[in-house]
Amino acid sequence: MADVTTPIDGRALDEVVTFTSELIRIDTTNRGGGDCTERPAAEYVAERLAGAGLEPALLERTPGRTNVVTRIEGTDPSAEALLVHGHLDVVPAEPADWSVHPFSGEIRDGVVWGRGAIDMKNMDAMVLAVVRAWARAGIRPRRDIVIAYTADEEASAIDGSGFLADHHPSLFEGCTEGISESGAFTFHAGPGMALYPIAAGERGTGWLKLTAQGRAGHGSKVNRANAVSRLAAAISRIGEHEWPVRLTPTVSAALSELAALHGIDIDVHEDGFDADEVLAKLGPSAALVESTLRNSANPTMLAAGYKVNVIPGQATAYVDGRMVPGGEAEFQATMDLLTGPDVEWEFHHREAALQAPVDSPTYAKMRAAVERFDPDGHVVPYCMSGGTDAKQFSRLGITGYGFSPLKLPIGFDYQALFHGVDERVPIEALHFGVKVLDHYLQSA
Repeated sequence: MADVTTPIDGRALDEVVTFTSELIRIDTTNRGGGDCTERPAAEYVAERLAGAGLEPALLERTPGRTNVVTRIEGTDPSAEALLVHGHLDVVPAEPADWSVHPFSGEIRDGVVWGRGAIDMKNMDAMVLAVVRAWARAGIRPRRDIVIAYTADEEASAIDGSGFLADHHPSLFEGCTEGISESGAFTFHAGPGMALYPIAAGERGTGWLKLTAQGRAGHGSKVNRANAVSRLAAAISRIGEHEWPVRLTPTVSAALSELAALHGIDIDVHEDGFDADEVLAKLGPSAALVESTLRNSANPTMLAAGYKVNVIPGQATAYVDGRMVPGGEAEFQATMDLLTGPDVEWEFHHREAALQAPVDSPTYAKMRAAVERFDPDGHVVPYCMSGGTDAKQFSRLGITGYGFSPLKLPIGFDYQALFHGVDERVPIEALHFGVKVLDHYLQSA
């Protein structure tokens, strides 16, 4: 690996905190159905990218749903380009539930508070701080780096990464790999065991709409074709279904490395290997893999009827389905079986599952960057239970990793703060992230 001169200075460390706080103050709540305006945040990041000598493009499918894309030219024209992307929208937050106002960006007790502090205006700010530090120091990376700030990740991505991938693919020319959210954060698995899980896969998204047809009638009469009853029976079967284990390469690698760190000897390829039995021995570490061992389907929404004494002729429900890589055929066949003859189902929203190699030079460089700044930490691979914009960018042949580094103190529940109350990020975590990200992007 080439020697890396790190230009990160006090100004960059100050900027990452300021940028995180100020981005949080820009309310980019995505309520779904197109109810969001990312443009003020997009203009904010574009102005700071331009201040670093870059030429950001602002792109919209829908007015106000703004994306920002720019490219940093590398020193090696023959090298494949790297995509670094982060979304600007956030999920809703109810101020009455929070200790501070969720869009205050308050900095208190060494912590930046507010919606987006973890998901993912922290990473957005880190990227800004790094590229501005490079501009001051005259640093250029080896490979071209395309930076994309997207809209609409917290809904369908139709106005964000989906729009960019489908209508502006030339902006990502040469990109073969990408990094984004949900990886390289500290996961405390026990005394003296600080893990840094790097995402090398995502389960596929299969959001379903279920529709039951029946015979409308009076609520006092016998009705053998009650749409509500038919739907309820199907939902009950789906909720109670036990999905079989389906080990993927990423999850197999995660189990093997976690087991080794815990002193457990396993062979995931051995006949009769019991992944659930291994999980029971991993303690807190099990949380990194337990949701990605198998497909899943969780009923989330129901709608039927308009009056208590009227049996409706139709009832609908929505199910959040997730599919492991290679598990889509099994998922669809199982849904056919569980819904039965009286309930129809269709994909309401669908995105492919992803896998990235954990034996790649890119993964090795991410590992090295984390361990340079926390030599006592242990980098492990994992698969995300949900999904990111990497799904849409995969249409362009871009292999995605989750890498937004943060060094977190014991007791800080990073995963619980995703879409949770009192979302916040320690200032020291942001400083660590800027240093690691800078080192990795220079070495990449």
